[in-house]
Amino acid sequence: MERFVIKGCEVFTDGRFVPSDVEVDGGIVSRVEPGIVPAQGIPVFSFDNCRIVPGLVDVHVHLREPGFSYKETMATGTAAAARGGYTAVCAMPNLNPVPDSAEHLAAELEAIRRGASVAVYPYGALTVGERGEEMADIAALAGSVAAFSDDGRGVQSADMMRECMRAVAGTGKILAAHCEVNALLNGGYIHDGEYARAHGHRGICSESEWREVERDLSLAAETGCAFHVCHVSTKESVELIRQAKRLGVDVTAETAPHYLLLTDADLQEDGRFKMNPPLRGEADRAALIEALLDGTIDMIATDHAPHSAEEKSRGLEKSAMGVVGLECAFAVLYTGLVETGILTLERLTELMSCAPARRFKLPGGEIKAGSPANLAVFDTDTEYTIDPAEFASMGRATPFEGWRVKGKCLMTVCAGRTVWKA
Repeated sequence: MERFVIKGCEVFTDGRFVPSDVEVDGGIVSRVEPGIVPAQGIPVFSFDNCRIVPGLVDVHVHLREPGFSYKETMATGTAAAARGGYTAVCAMPNLNPVPDSAEHLAAELEAIRRGASVAVYPYGALTVGERGEEMADIAALAGSVAAFSDDGRGVQSADMMRECMRAVAGTGKILAAHCEVNALLNGGYIHDGEYARAHGHRGICSESEWREVERDLSLAAETGCAFHVCHVSTKESVELIRQAKRLGVDVTAETAPHYLLLTDADLQEDGRFKMNPPLRGEADRAALIEALLDGTIDMIATDHAPHSAEEKSRGLEKSAMGVVGLECAFAVLYTGLVETGILTLERLTELMSCAPARRFKLPGGEIKAGSPANLAVFDTDTEYTIDPAEFASMGRATPFEGWRVKGKCLMTVCAGRTVWKA
């Protein structure tokens, strides 16, 4: 096991940043205090004016293996995570085979064992093949998954969702939902807003999201299931979640960097601006920001969704849905929300590390003596340009290409192992 000391930083501990050194020994944080004098021969990593945060936790990533390794592999996806400061990620189940049984999950667990450089926690599917018709073997999967989801597809039948919620509630796990009413999509592929109308594109209405959020919140209240709303993008969804929390529903929610920093006014005729749900309007973006500030939205996840270059080269109409984000999420959020005074760095750390770890019961979210050594060192002073050609991910489609940002990850430590150093 590695033993080393990190010096010269401010460390996030007990909810605030304090000047301190950190000693890692045997997979745990052994000391957090100023002026650590390491034993002879112990490596020292010195950083000037950097911040050490608990390893970031992303509860919504697509690692594509097994089944779609031409888009991403476990090795490349987790290397991207490490480069972005993430020490734990939850992998969505739209794979081949879909992890809807213990037998099918085994293929993903083997890929994780063989190729992952950070902690990967798989989702189990809610329904067989994610088809929404027959419930997956939730009881058999529960001991090996972080949560359950049919992400990429909304469960269209209320009766099926109710059955799934009851089963998931019985396991004590979380049900995370991609909320989308298929009947309201009408062939749309970007937000049904001004850009779509001005450029002759078919739009996706906001109701296709919030209507199913509304249904699922009601079912969560009925069943007592721990419910999590994936990639919230509309102001109506925000208000529904806010009301449900006031009523005591066991619900949390996530949004993604692109919904917080971009709108449909930023669209270009390029596949790197196409994702599901789509970039919405300015009123939606403002509601999401407000929801981060008042706690309605609990965490930020990337929805890292790599595709091949060819799949993303077909423009807005025909490109595959999904963009990548693991390697630049912290930087764009730090630059766009912290540097501008919208969020404190402490709040951003809570949203990207502490809250997801706490809700999904994953290791991480704190740096203190005796805790697992999951941490990342960020340079929040030096400006750099986001260049997808430098990504470890096989996916290169990001709407943040070319942005000038601060917040570069210089070192990531996962379970005491150095998994990335710039």
